[in-house]
Amino acid sequence: MAGGRITAVLGPTNTGKTHHAIERMLAHRTGVIGLPLRLLAREVYDRIVKARGPSVVALITGEERIVPERVAYWVCTVEAMPNEIGADFVAVDEIQLCGDPDRGHIFTDRLLHARGLIETMFLGSDVMRAAIAALVPGVQFSRRERFSTLTWAGPKKTSRMPPRSAIVGFSVENVYAVAELVRRQKGGCAVVMGALSPRTRNAQVAMYQNGEVDYLVATDAIGMGLNLDIGHVAFSATSKFDGRRMRHLFAHEIGQIAGRAGRHTQPGTFGVTGEARAFDDGLIDAVENHRFAPIQRLQWRNPALEFGSVERLLGSLEVAPQNEWLQRGREADDVIALKTLVELPEVRARLGHPSDLRLLWDVCRIPDFRSVSGTEHAMLLARIHGFLQDPGHVPSDWLAGQIARIDRTEGDIDALSKRLAFIRTWTYVAQRKGWVHDESHWRGETRAVEDRLSDALHTALTQRFVDRRTSVLLRRLNQKETLVAEVNDKGDVSVEGEFAGRLEGFRFRQDATSSSDEARMLARAAYEALRPEFHLRADRFYNAPDTELDFTEQGGLMWGELAVGKLVRGADVLRPSVEAFVDEEAGEDVAEKVRRRLQHFIDRKVATLFEPLLAMGRDEALTGLARGFAFRLSEALGVLPREGVAAEVKELDQEARGALRKHGVRFGQYTIFQQALLKPAPTRLRLVLASLWAGLETFPESPPPGLVTIPFLPDLPREDYTLAGYHPTGARAIRIDMLERLADLLRGQDSKAGFEAAPEMLSITGMTLDQFAQLMEGLGYRAEKGERIKTKPAAPAVVLPEPDPSGNPIPEEVSLLAVAEAAQAEAGAEAGAEAAQPEMEVFYTFTWAPRPRFARPDSHTRREGDQPRGEGRARGNRPQGARSAAPAAEGVAEGAAPTAPVEGAADARPPRTRRPEGPRRGKGGAAAGKDDAAQGGKPPRGRPQGGGKAEGERRREGKPGGKPYEGRGGKPAPRRDETPRVFEAHPPREGKFDPDSPFAILAKLRDQK
Repeated sequence: MAGGRITAVLGPTNTGKTHHAIERMLAHRTGVIGLPLRLLAREVYDRIVKARGPSVVALITGEERIVPERVAYWVCTVEAMPNEIGADFVAVDEIQLCGDPDRGHIFTDRLLHARGLIETMFLGSDVMRAAIAALVPGVQFSRRERFSTLTWAGPKKTSRMPPRSAIVGFSVENVYAVAELVRRQKGGCAVVMGALSPRTRNAQVAMYQNGEVDYLVATDAIGMGLNLDIGHVAFSATSKFDGRRMRHLFAHEIGQIAGRAGRHTQPGTFGVTGEARAFDDGLIDAVENHRFAPIQRLQWRNPALEFGSVERLLGSLEVAPQNEWLQRGREADDVIALKTLVELPEVRARLGHPSDLRLLWDVCRIPDFRSVSGTEHAMLLARIHGFLQDPGHVPSDWLAGQIARIDRTEGDIDALSKRLAFIRTWTYVAQRKGWVHDESHWRGETRAVEDRLSDALHTALTQRFVDRRTSVLLRRLNQKETLVAEVNDKGDVSVEGEFAGRLEGFRFRQDATSSSDEARMLARAAYEALRPEFHLRADRFYNAPDTELDFTEQGGLMWGELAVGKLVRGADVLRPSVEAFVDEEAGEDVAEKVRRRLQHFIDRKVATLFEPLLAMGRDEALTGLARGFAFRLSEALGVLPREGVAAEVKELDQEARGALRKHGVRFGQYTIFQQALLKPAPTRLRLVLASLWAGLETFPESPPPGLVTIPFLPDLPREDYTLAGYHPTGARAIRIDMLERLADLLRGQDSKAGFEAAPEMLSITGMTLDQFAQLMEGLGYRAEKGERIKTKPAAPAVVLPEPDPSGNPIPEEVSLLAVAEAAQAEAGAEAGAEAAQPEMEVFYTFTWAPRPRFARPDSHTRREGDQPRGEGRARGNRPQGARSAAPAAEGVAEGAAPTAPVEGAADARPPRTRRPEGPRRGKGGAAAGKDDAAQGGKPPRGRPQGGGKAEGERRREGKPGGKPYEGRGGKPAPRRDETPRVFEAHPPREGKFDPDSPFAILAKLRDQK
């Protein structure tokens, strides 16, 4: 860029260089300032925002981007400085980092190319004077002197370290060890490291600046412009790992760090502590007088990269500088990543255009914030590059999964620090334009995760290295001051800004990390401060709508996700009581208000869900036996097994039953119930109320809604299934209302002669045929399994061509040709049918097989050749037979259909239906179709369906006990020792077609065409 005036402002620390540059930038219409650290960039951004407002100030770092519409001033890290924006003023801070082995080439590039239209300023140490003069023509120098003196104080033990001291280490382990020592000896310290987020760093610095702690333990990050009130700087080590090797600190690096002592006009001192060796006199003199050897070489990398091919790009990165002041820096992380990725075949295959290579280079420049192995970092970059190639951005669901694994605030300092490093990668990706689908969303999302992790890390650092909570609370309590408690939306309780525990509903759960003495003090302070909060929360709860409250299947009472009470046994099964979960410290008024609200809720819930049952209990029209039966049904919460009240049901007359039916009571064959109470919501509450009344410790849970059958577990009481609205039948339990519908269908079947499952039976139960057979066995039926040839569809008829619209007759040869083609197709189908194996199907025949009340010889078996009861001829030349009946019932369910279709016979002929008959009167004149007409669990007698041949048709397969009958055409049915006949649509043809037939002649004519 063409520039105006260029100035190099050089001098030691504490000379106000950065402050001077900010003032100069604000004197121009637009400006850009590049800073060495993200932490320092955030600090300068906040200062400029206070001066000019947020609408004109932008912040750009690798992981943060705030750019308003009317931006005038740009605060950036040096790497993120925008190019070619035409700002009036440009400044680069800490320009001596041109000699840094890792980042030096970036600062050198800014020194050589970054220019403002009106003014350019470079800020740094005197060691850069010669290099700047040689590389920047026309530069003007301005030296600034230190505002205060800096003096060597010698070695000091940690126990003798003066207040307002900073102890510097050069590894995370060293910093944590020193901080733990300071906490034990001095009560606590703040921690500042370059890896911390600005939010965590600011919180730690604020704790030091406010005087809550008097000591600071930090890495060399404090040497880069962080302005703190430090009186003494102590080095706990004098060597560090620079990313490649351990090396001793350079003299100007020691001077940069030591210069943080003595801010503005206050004098400062520096020294060593721990195992660090004392400085020699020459180094001490250089630091005190700010005289250091000048930098002889600046790190440089070719900025003119070529993207024509991979080889040309790598070659341009390895170009050597032509100036003696410049030297090619060591291989940076982005170049190492590039060389790794281009060796991968899947990456190499995607590099078909220079734009693809440029995109790969941009991906390689993602810093390794995680500090993992180079191979692992390269694999992550390859994954991101693949996404950017196809589909063109990082998929939102994949990115959400990566962030979700990081978004956890539990764990120790190391775990939180690692997650912070990991989220910085995705924050960087979200800041790149076009790399994610919704940039603003993901920038906000990653920032929010970083903020949460930063807060958690600050809290973890404080808890580990500062005894802050105890000191603050004790000081306020001893001074008789009122403590301020706050409860956030998650229920976290903080007292005077310190985490004290969590308020769960109306119970305070204290932080378990406190010692016993501290816990007592903390509880005292928290309850004293929470008393107003209890009353406010109780008022909100009392006025909350019922939609915010609910009960659990174990009898708990919830307010949203907060447990506020539980149900207990009351005076009646339909009137449970409540027990509120309220701490004694909240007061009796709060507890009573919560208790009343919970009681109102459950009373209304019972009144709503059990309204039919309660209305029946209030009906004064019910008298006598009907009222007594209604009471029994109310005790059973609307679901009553019939077998237990069979005698009472028998005593109810039709008038009493009609009065009960008006309240939705259904007298089913197996269960007497109110249909409305089988819905999921009443069922769920019924299980809870019944369990409370029975005094159970663990309540049975209601099955998921919509299931017709569920497994029957013998370990569970049958009463639990009844309360859940199910009736156990064998290995499964079926829903009560569906069982009654099935009973209606079974009632129309000939259960003594045998019948097959109709499709509607399987549809009602939602079962396969085998499962239905097990269900029927559970109901008292015998299921006999068999196989038969599956019925095939009839052969298609011959379709002749349509007549000519003009009325002309169809040519004879055309008609003969159609007939010939049909005959050939039929012959081919028959030949295929003869060659293929017949398709078989499985069927079950169900017969009523109730369990006898006492043993009788041969009660369940029949000798071969015996005539079954009901077969043969009866009065009026009609066959006698047992009328169809359902199993083990006191009576027949109401609403039963008088007739039902009979399943197809063994020869697969269509089923016959019985003509409608009127109900047969039994003893006492009661109708046979009513629920009180059955006799002692035996099937009622009646006529079989399908006429006199129904029994014989079911025994055409030669089943034992069958009797021959006269079928169609007078052909007798085969006996048991005979081979069953197999019926086919057409008899097999013998011989071949006559070659002289008209059909053969027509076929030959067709083939010749």
